[in-house]
Amino acid sequence: MSITILIIGSLVFFAHFLSLQFSRTHIPDVLVLMLLGILIGPLFGMVSPADFGRVGPLIATIALVVILFEGGTSLKLDVMAKSLHTTGFLAVACFILTTVIITLVGVFALGLTTMPAMMLGLILGCTSSAVVIPMVKSLKMGDKPSTVLVLESALTDVLSIVGVFALLQIHSHGGVEPGRLIGSVMAALVIAAMIGVMGGVVWLMVISKMRDFPNTISSTLAYVFIVYGLTELLEFSGAIAALALGITLTNYKKLGLGRLSFLKKDQKLVPLNETDLSFYHEAVFLLKTYFFIYLGISISFGEVYLAIAAISMVFMVYAMRLALTRHVFRDSEYSLRDTALTSLMAPKGLASAVLATLPLKFGVEGGEIIRDVTYMVVLFSITLTALLVIAYPRNFAQRVYSHTLRKPADPDPAK
Repeated sequence: MSITILIIGSLVFFAHFLSLQFSRTHIPDVLVLMLLGILIGPLFGMVSPADFGRVGPLIATIALVVILFEGGTSLKLDVMAKSLHTTGFLAVACFILTTVIITLVGVFALGLTTMPAMMLGLILGCTSSAVVIPMVKSLKMGDKPSTVLVLESALTDVLSIVGVFALLQIHSHGGVEPGRLIGSVMAALVIAAMIGVMGGVVWLMVISKMRDFPNTISSTLAYVFIVYGLTELLEFSGAIAALALGITLTNYKKLGLGRLSFLKKDQKLVPLNETDLSFYHEAVFLLKTYFFIYLGISISFGEVYLAIAAISMVFMVYAMRLALTRHVFRDSEYSLRDTALTSLMAPKGLASAVLATLPLKFGVEGGEIIRDVTYMVVLFSITLTALLVIAYPRNFAQRVYSHTLRKPADPDPAK
């Protein structure tokens, strides 16, 4: 037990060191943490996901909720409104094309039938909020591309979840109603967002009173968990609700919620302060540290041909995203750096890893292949993202991106 406690404490200092190195070397801390998990998990067998029992998946879910909430508090509503069209097109187009590419590889390279191959495509159609949001903040991208990437990661998670469960329903019951499927997607997005906004208004009304009690700095996060849990119980997207709640708490004036009709004359909504926001940043840091180590421990490696297929999928998806980003970010308002970084932000993570376990549980043919390939794609996609982030500051890489994206080089800040 003493060794375990020692390791847990040491990991925090190790993560601080990795964050410092990321700002200097552009080696993402999430990759190193995940490789550490692989080292002590699948490679040397020191620990396994079973050792965590129910705590492991719980930590993963909590990490996702807090990262989405904290990401929402950093978004600016005016920038979000301007980038909504771009976000919608990039998210939907990238999701559909990724699903098609991986489905075809699943059929022709992995020997899966159409239904399991489509499940694999939908599972890997989303980008990882837990990877994208921290990296966007660390890379200090512009407001508009940052907003696009944060919203894209949240939206594609919902699309993957709804799509996979629809196919599982077809597998289990032999069919699904198209109208009901479309309705469930809209409900998951719109109603969950409304729950998040209403939850934000309620919290802004009571937060000033909560501050009269001692030790309440963590009460906002507890409230986020309550909103997430209630939204999931209502069978809507808790992730979208958490994101909308974060957006509301810092953008309520721009949403026109500053003086609601039911508020008393002298009653005002109280915003979050710098202490609150700093606490959320620290919570994300701690949860991210343990989540990616757990993700590394959970990765399962299959046969060599599965690894080759997974690598092929990753390269094809990233090539597609590069071409798509060139089309979407062709305006001069997007710098070469922001456009290039957006093109490589397609890592897979928590949602894909969780969804990958479902086909096997439901008895889908090829369920084990789906799980193993997904885990490897998660690893390879995060690794490729990390390598491309490291490579971008080099002059050669910038020239390649400038030619490929048809954008002029960014001005040298040193001049």
